[in-house]
Amino acid sequence: MSSTNIYKPYLMQIEKILDEAPGVKTFRLRFTDDEEKNQFRFQTGQFGEYSIFGEGESTFCIASSPTRKDYIECTFRQTGRVTSALARKEEGDVIGFRGPYGNTFPIEKWKGKNLLFIAGGIALPPLRSVIWNVLDLRDQFKDITILYGARSVADLVYKYELDEWSARTDLKLVTTVDPGGETPEWKGKVGFVPSVLDWMEPSSEQTVAVVCGPPVMIKFTFPELLKLGFTPDTIFTTLENRMKCGVGKCGRCNVGKVYVCKDGPVFTYQQLQELPAEY
Repeated sequence: MSSTNIYKPYLMQIEKILDEAPGVKTFRLRFTDDEEKNQFRFQTGQFGEYSIFGEGESTFCIASSPTRKDYIECTFRQTGRVTSALARKEEGDVIGFRGPYGNTFPIEKWKGKNLLFIAGGIALPPLRSVIWNVLDLRDQFKDITILYGARSVADLVYKYELDEWSARTDLKLVTTVDPGGETPEWKGKVGFVPSVLDWMEPSSEQTVAVVCGPPVMIKFTFPELLKLGFTPDTIFTTLENRMKCGVGKCGRCNVGKVYVCKDGPVFTYQQLQELPAEY
C-alpha cells in the first residue's frame, strides 16, 4: 500500500480508455508518484479496490500481466454508483487504487504443462492477466488453449486481442456466442460454452484448466471438465465478484471459515467442494 494506512489508496492517472463492449471499459492506469511505481509489485490473480473520491470504491481484478511494467489495467462493467462514476472519467483524470490483495494463480507449478483457459463474457479480464503472463513466458509451457464465449458478438471483450491470439501459431483460440447472438459476419462457433467444450474434447493429460464466468456457465462447465478426465485439483477459478473491502473486515465475502478476499480469490474446484452449501 502507499502507506501504513491500509485504507489509503495510491493515486493513479488514467492514461488510456478503451471501450470494450456495451457498458464495458478498460482503463490503463499509471502511478502519479514515481517512487510508488518503482516499489509496486503484484502477481497474476490478485485484485484491487478502484475508487472515485466522494463516490466509493469497487473491486476488480488487475487485468494486465505482471510482466508488463509501469502500469496496471482494469476492465469493468457499468452497473452501479461507483462503476458509473468510473465510466464518466476521462483520460488524464486521477482515481484511487488500493492493492494488490489476495492470492495468485500458481503458474510456477504449471510450468511444463498444458493450459486450458475457459472464460465467459466479462469474466475474461481475470484470465487475461494470467493468459498474457504465460504468453510472455511462452517457452515454459506446453500447449495453450483458450475457449471464450459471450452472449453476443457485441459482448465479446478485448476484440483486438482476440484477433491477435487467433493469428498466433503457438496457441489455440475458440470463440463462441450464444444461439441468436451471432451476426452474418461471425466466423466463430455458436453455442453455450459447456457444449462447445464438450465438442472440443481437450485432453486432460498434464493439463490445468482455469475457468471464470457467470455462475450458470461455471455450474455446467465443471461437470464437463470432470467428464473429460480433469481432477478437482487441476481445475482453478477466481471468485472476485464476492468481495467488497479487500482486507477481511466487512465480512461480505465470508463463506464458512473462508474469507474470499484473504484466502482467495483463486481456488481449485477441490477447495470449492469443501466450502459449505451457502457458497
